[in-house]
Amino acid sequence: MESVAKMYIRVKPFLAVTLLQFISAGMAIISKFALNQGMSQHVLIVYRYAVATAVIAPFAFVLDRKVRPKLTFSVFAKIFFLGLLEPVIDQNLYYTGMKYTTATFTSAMCNILPAFAFLMAWICGLEKVSIRRPHSQAKVLGTTVTVGGAMLMTLFTGPMLNLPWTNRNTHQESTDAANEQDHIKGALMVISGSVCWSGFIILQAITLRSYPAQLSLTVLICLIGTLENTILALVIEWGNPTAWSIHMDTKLLAALYGGIVSTGIAYCVQGAIIKERGPIFVTAFGPLSMVLVAIMGSFILAEMISLGRVIGAVVIVGGLYLVLWGKSKEYGHDQHLITTSDTEKVAAAAVPTTAQHMPTPNHAIILTSTTSSNQDDHFVAIHHPSQNSVP
Repeated sequence: MESVAKMYIRVKPFLAVTLLQFISAGMAIISKFALNQGMSQHVLIVYRYAVATAVIAPFAFVLDRKVRPKLTFSVFAKIFFLGLLEPVIDQNLYYTGMKYTTATFTSAMCNILPAFAFLMAWICGLEKVSIRRPHSQAKVLGTTVTVGGAMLMTLFTGPMLNLPWTNRNTHQESTDAANEQDHIKGALMVISGSVCWSGFIILQAITLRSYPAQLSLTVLICLIGTLENTILALVIEWGNPTAWSIHMDTKLLAALYGGIVSTGIAYCVQGAIIKERGPIFVTAFGPLSMVLVAIMGSFILAEMISLGRVIGAVVIVGGLYLVLWGKSKEYGHDQHLITTSDTEKVAAAAVPTTAQHMPTPNHAIILTSTTSSNQDDHFVAIHHPSQNSVP
């Protein structure tokens, strides 16, 4: 039983981030269906974050009552920019880009996110890179392969695969409509949104250090995002009150699913993963969502899958596993250092005080405080100069 519990602890972050990708794929399909029925993307975003705020607020009030820190001006400023980066800029660019293209195309373009997130995390000191170590090489190579696969899936079409469950007549109508769409403009919007999303991931990781109440942070981001998006939607949809009407249809489903599942639950899960494993771990699973959208889109939206997209998906999965292998090795290395440090500190504490302060030629013990890039814990690494010195 103990081995099963340890295994569950090890795989829990992987299961959680995989769940995030299923949630994301479901949101892409439902949102595209609602947008095809004429729903305004700006109104959809407002309803989505309003629902999320209303659902999560009671839980945050009760569960974070004892751990909620004081909301300082510095923390509020970070939360304000979090609400601007993801709920407003990223979401509006993403859904507008989706209107110009398709759900599968949008998901494929979003896979450039790991490259931006990796660079931002490296610049901000949240991701460590030691190019001589195999796990760092795997992360760099895996990110490059992932982005290359996404580009291959987008730019190389190839012959269409005749799937038996895809309705040919429906596909012909969607193809004729897609020919009129500006894919370049849509791609630029999605890429710009991915840059904002990367910044959101990094800033969220920084904010969680000073404001660790995850539910309260989620509510504040959703609330600020709702207010900012409402102002934007009122300006854009001015004189069009029918854009705000909603009935028992896919539009209502998109608002409820987006607010409760895709925003509320996903934010909480994502915040917990970021706090435990770092921001790059979350973005590394992005390609999985693209594969799911491609499969689900062929069923629900009659989007036929091309050979180029299949090849690109295979390349992306290969890059994904390279990144995950590097993250797994890095995490295990950090845990080994922490465990070794704790053991040696206990052993040092057992030595008499006089012996601890006695000079030992070529065996002086130097205590260096070090911080793991993906963890908030500080550990002490003990170095023996005699190992690297000349006798």
